[in-house]
Amino acid sequence: MASRTATPLVHPGRDQLRFTTVLAALSDPVRLAITARLADAGPGGELACATFSLPVSKSTQSGHFKVLREAGVIHQRDEGTRRLNRLRRDDLDALFPGLLDLAVPHGREIMTGWDG
Repeated sequence: MASRTATPLVHPGRDQLRFTTVLAALSDPVRLAITARLADAGPGGELACATFSLPVSKSTQSGHFKVLREAGVIHQRDEGTRRLNRLRRDDLDALFPGLLDLAVPHGREIMTGWDG
């Protein structure tokens, strides 16, 4: 069986981020909730994939993280057996000012609905 780290993680550079791709990534409630959780981790805060309590299967979660990474919303890195995630807030704020300020509260609302 191949290691999950056998394929390098692809992250677009800041100059490759596209507004429509970022919006498409944030249009899904699960991905919006992931984004909000990472925003709440603070600047440079990293969270392992396993720390997210999401109402979808692990394989579906992996797909959501991949969409966010390939859109440039998050940065991922492997550390041992964990995959760590952080929000690319500096890049997103520089290119799309105010976008995360609008999106994150909606992601928090989604997570609150899952808790209730």
